[in-house]
Amino acid sequence: MATIKDVASLAGVGVGTASRVVSGKGSVAPATAERVRQAIETLNFRPSHVARSLLSGVSQMIGVYIPLLEGTFYTPILSAIDAQLRASGLHMVVAFGCGDGDARRQAMEGIGFLIERDCDGLLIMTDALRDEDIAALGETRSKLAVLNFDFAGLEEQCFTPDHRLGGALAAQSLLKFGHRKYAVITGPATSPDNVARVDAFMQELALHGVDPRQVATRESDFSPEGGWDCARSLVASGHEFTALFCANDETAVGALAYLQSVGISVPGAISVLGYDDTHSAKYSAPQLTSVHIPWPAVTRSAVRWLLNQCYGAHHEVLREFPISVTWRASVANAPVSEEAAQSLTLRA
Repeated sequence: MATIKDVASLAGVGVGTASRVVSGKGSVAPATAERVRQAIETLNFRPSHVARSLLSGVSQMIGVYIPLLEGTFYTPILSAIDAQLRASGLHMVVAFGCGDGDARRQAMEGIGFLIERDCDGLLIMTDALRDEDIAALGETRSKLAVLNFDFAGLEEQCFTPDHRLGGALAAQSLLKFGHRKYAVITGPATSPDNVARVDAFMQELALHGVDPRQVATRESDFSPEGGWDCARSLVASGHEFTALFCANDETAVGALAYLQSVGISVPGAISVLGYDDTHSAKYSAPQLTSVHIPWPAVTRSAVRWLLNQCYGAHHEVLREFPISVTWRASVANAPVSEEAAQSLTLRA
C-alpha cells in the first residue's frame, strides 16, 4: 500500500509538500500540486485514518459514553448517533460502564478512555457524574454534549426531554379511563429523570382527588427482571389496583409477563402503562400503551450541537421535544364487575 513518502518520491517533492496537497492546506505552486495529484492517482494512494487525522488536526471521531450496552433503550439511541455522524462523514467510538467501581467511577473511566483516543467531542448519557467531575474535564467541557441530564453551567449543552410532562400525561391517560386505584413501579431513586416523572404522576393524581399515599409503589432498576419481581410483590401484597404505571417500557414488559403468568387479565383486570415508547412496546402481549419520548429527535439535536461546536457546522438544533402517548392494547376502562376485581387476588 502506497504511503505519503511514495507519493512525494514519485512527484519529486518533499513529504511536507505532498502533505499540503493531500490536506488542501498551505501554499503549493500549481505545477507542483498537479505532479503530486498525478502521483496520487498513479499509486492509488488513500491516506489512512491516522494520516488524515494528523493532516487535518482532527480525529473525525466523536466519543459516546452510555452506562450499559443491553436492552432495547440504548440501541436506538446509538443508531441515531451513528446515522447523524455518518451523514457528516464521521464515526463514533463507544465506551460503556463496566469493570470495578460504582457507576460514577465507571463513567469517569469510560470518558477517560474516549479522551485518550483523541475524540473531537464527547456525547455522554449518565446521571452518575457530579458537577466537580465535569469541572475536572477542563477544556473538554466546551465540546461535551449531555443526553437526559442537566449540569449547572452547561444548560446549552444538555438535551433532556420534559419528564415531568411525561409523568403528568401518564396519570391523565389512566384517569380518563376511570381508574382510581393505582400501583407504580419506579426506576432507581437515584435517577433524576425517574424522580421527575414519578413525582409528576403522583401530583397529577392528587389534583384529581387520588391520594398518592394510597398508591402502592415498588422500586426497580429499569429492567424486565425488575418489572417481573415488582409485579409479583404488588400482587402478593393484596393491594387492590386497576392501573399500573411503570417508569419505563422494559419494566412494563416484565410486569406484563408476570401478570400473564398468574392469569391476571391485561387490560381486563389491570391496565398497564409504560414509558419511553421503545421498540419492544409494540411487540409485548398485549401491545403496550406507552408515553412517547422522542429520543431520536433529542439525540439528533445533541449530535448536531456537537457537530456545530467541533467542526463549525450550522445544523439546526432543537430545544423543545413534543411528548405524547402511543395508544395500544394494554390500557382500558377500569373494571367494574366483582369478577374482574376478584381476579386481582390470584397468586402464582
